[in-house]
Formats: sequence, structure tokens, C-alpha cells
Amino acid sequence: PQVKLSLLGLPLNAVSLWILVRHHRLKSPSAIFMINLAISDLLLIISLPMRIYYYATGTWQLGSFACISVTMLFRNNLRSSSIFVTCISVDRLLALVYPLRSRHLRTLSNASKAAALIWFLVLVVNLPEALAFSRNLTKNNETSCFRLKLNGESAVPAYLQAVLILILLAVNILCTALVSWTLRRHLSDSAQVKNKIKAMLIFAMNLVMFTVCFLPLSIAFLSIRYMQNIQPLICLASMNCCLDPLLYYFSLDAFWKKKDEDVDLTREQ
Repeated sequence: PQVKLSLLGLPLNAVSLWILVRHHRLKSPSAIFMINLAISDLLLIISLPMRIYYYATGTWQLGSFACISVTMLFRNNLRSSSIFVTCISVDRLLALVYPLRSRHLRTLSNASKAAALIWFLVLVVNLPEALAFSRNLTKNNETSCFRLKLNGESAVPAYLQAVLILILLAVNILCTALVSWTLRRHLSDSAQVKNKIKAMLIFAMNLVMFTVCFLPLSIAFLSIRYMQNIQPLICLASMNCCLDPLLYYFSLDAFWKKKDEDVDLTREQ
């Protein structure tokens, strides 16, 4: 499965990033979050060939540094992708439900600062986690890189990550409910159904991303202490790099054009 994910995800995300940078650049908060989401996915895809090598050969001969780097890239993607997806949901919520009151919040400067802060926090979390993983790797045979048992120290970040995913899922559900209620209230005419569907596609995609890719592995982290038992769930989590491009296509009304336009609820009101 990871071979297919790598072959499919690389061109999808590369093309998506090229379109986002060339056509949308940094012209809207959503575009900024989507560009960072595409970068996160590309970093994950870069690490997949090493995982493929390990599961194809049954052993790890690339050293501890490569093992730690690949593991951190995967965990970073799980965290950064889930956060950026949630940022997109919150940005759409503000644009659709509070279009006037949120104008001072939905600025390019604030979105850029938020993206930089997210990357900073993700990297800061990496430091103690990488050290704990390195010590665990030293105590065990490093040739079993991705099949290490989670000890008490290295299990803590996994549990915290599961809590983070559950909190972000709750935020996405709340955003979906609020936007759905607002659209049902203000876009009631049959001629406006198309606009309502377009507006809800992004929230539907975000919920699919969480329930299919992020949530199963997070629940497993809370109940399983052996990484080799959750390899299918790791493959599911890696699928987000292929699903994210669909998010770009569905969420930006003019993805192939040079401008991202929000649904203008103020006119409908």
C-alpha cells in the first residue's frame, strides 16, 4: 500500500503545490494553510521509500539517524496535517458564519504567523520525543526500527498526540455543525443549493480525513503498546497525503484560477 501511496501522492501534491503557489500564492488565509499542508504531505512522501525498504527487506540497515528522521517525519505529518486541516475549517467557519466580524482576524499576516507557530511547536515537540526514541532505539536492536515496543517514556507523546487528534476532531465537528446551520438558515432557495453544497464539501472532506486517516491510529495509540500491531493503521494515516489534494480541489471555488473567492453570505443575508 505504501508503494501506491508514494507513487500517487508525490505527483498529486507536487502539482497541487505548484498550482497553489502559482495561481493563489499567499492571497488568502486558506491558501496559506493549504500550501503548508501540501509541504507537510511532501515531507511524508519523501520518507515513504525508506519505510517501503524496511517492510520489503524485513530489516533496517540505514542506521539510527535515518530511523529517527523517518519516524519523526511521519509523526510530524500526522500532527501538522491535522492542525492545518483544522485551521482551514476554522478559517472557512469565520468566512461563512462571521464574514464581517472576522475580517480583522482573517488576514494574511495572522495566517502566516499561525503557520509559522504550528511548525515551530511541531519541531519543539520533536526534540524530547526524538531523544526518547533514540534511547529506546539504543536499548533495542536498531534493525527493528519501526517495530519497537513503546516504553513509558516514549508512549507519553503518543498518548498526547491521540488527545490532540480527538480535540481537533471535536473542533472540526463543531465547525461543520455551525456552518451547516448557518447555510440552512440563509441559503434556503433552490437556486442557492449549489453554493451550499460547494461550501460544505470542504467540511465533509475534513471529517473524512479525521475519521479515516487520523482517528483510527490515535485510538490505537491509546490501547496498543506494540507498533507492529498497527501497521495497517499507519498505512491508513499515510493516506492523507493522497486525500489532501481533493481538499484543495473541492475547497477553493476557483482552484485553477488566480483567485480564491469566499461564498458571500453577506449578500444572501
